[in-house]
Amino acid sequence: MKIAGLLFVLVASLGFSAVAWLPSSQQVTTVDPSFLHTVTRGDLTVAVTELGTLESSNNTEIKCRVRGNNTVTLVVESGTEANAGDILVQLDTLAIEEEISNRTKLFHLAQSQVARSGADVERAKIAVLEYSEGRFVSELAALQKNLAVAESRLLNAKNRLQHSEMLSRSEYASDLELEEKEFALSQAELTAKLTRTQIDVLENFTKKEELIRLKGELSAAEATHKANVETALADKKRLERAQEELAFCTIRAERAGLVIYPTGEEWKDTPEIEEGATVRKDQTLLLMPDLNQMQVKVGVHESVVKRIDVGMTANVTLNRESIPAEVTFVASVAKPASWWTGNVVKYDAIVSLPSQIGMRPGMSAEVEIVLAKHEDVVLVPVAACIETSDGFACWVQQDAGIQRRTLDVGDSSNMFLWVRDGVIMGEQVILDPLANVPEAQVEAARIFGDEDSIL
Repeated sequence: MKIAGLLFVLVASLGFSAVAWLPSSQQVTTVDPSFLHTVTRGDLTVAVTELGTLESSNNTEIKCRVRGNNTVTLVVESGTEANAGDILVQLDTLAIEEEISNRTKLFHLAQSQVARSGADVERAKIAVLEYSEGRFVSELAALQKNLAVAESRLLNAKNRLQHSEMLSRSEYASDLELEEKEFALSQAELTAKLTRTQIDVLENFTKKEELIRLKGELSAAEATHKANVETALADKKRLERAQEELAFCTIRAERAGLVIYPTGEEWKDTPEIEEGATVRKDQTLLLMPDLNQMQVKVGVHESVVKRIDVGMTANVTLNRESIPAEVTFVASVAKPASWWTGNVVKYDAIVSLPSQIGMRPGMSAEVEIVLAKHEDVVLVPVAACIETSDGFACWVQQDAGIQRRTLDVGDSSNMFLWVRDGVIMGEQVILDPLANVPEAQVEAARIFGDEDSIL
């Protein structure tokens, strides 16, 4: 990792008053041997260390399946080893039991409406057949009979009139009798015509009108029946759903295993699942983790997240035991910075662990992600270097005195810098140059813009 100016923290603690009395011409030629470090070659491991919590990568979620807000009346403790069929959560059932009672009543009422409307449909069907094959045929037959009688009477009236006319010409019949016969003929013709009209009205108008009315009543009865059937079906489904939700109020373990509470928000001190708490549909109430698939989620600082890739090796320390692991996920979007995180921007990274006995969710873990390994390189302690305006520098103790060296730095860890050029193996660098080398103090003052404090 790059030092990025962290070496100057000592300046703030030491201040510049301790060296203000030094003349600018005074030179320090030697330092205490305890402040010297011999430059060596070796292997450099660059890593980032973060703290996290052990969790399972494969959790069986136990969710609330009851609609609305529900009150928890019983919940097992987090960390309980449950057997298959054990009660894990019990929700209040009073409201659902009342709903079942109301739904049962409504369902029975709907069934009675279905029976009544079904009978109305059958009656309407019978009425159509009764008219088209019964009343209409009967009325038509009666009118046809009346027409036959009227036509017979008309023929008889015509014959009587002809006979009267013949008698009138022979003066055997009076004019009055002739008028009576003509009137009777006229009456018979009107009666026959009226009967024909009645038959025509019955066949072409009355029948159609009555069938339309009866079929309309049938359609209305069928529509009402369908509506009642749908209502009954809906009431039945509501009743079955309420009965199903009553069963859902008792949540049992589907398999044996460890039961834990879900992780709450970082700013919360208490779990959301407890007796008396209100839960909602599809809310995760409990988790049953797979202890054979464990991982640690850590937050990686934005300054190093670009150096972390999936597949990198990592070391996870649990209960003072180091476990080899692997980075399996690096988030591409940072977690929102908030006041409870100190407004520090971090990215989630997941480190997966091999299956191992004794690992339990919630255990604290220290994760060291190896960013790079450099073999056989020149190493200089971080404590021997400072960052100046033209790069990193250190001071080397030589027989002729102390010499400043500008360093070409490669990578770095918390303890050492990989130096490509500037020092060689075997030279002695001065540790804590800000406290032991006035020149280093002057350069630090320039960086901080406080040169006036140096005499």
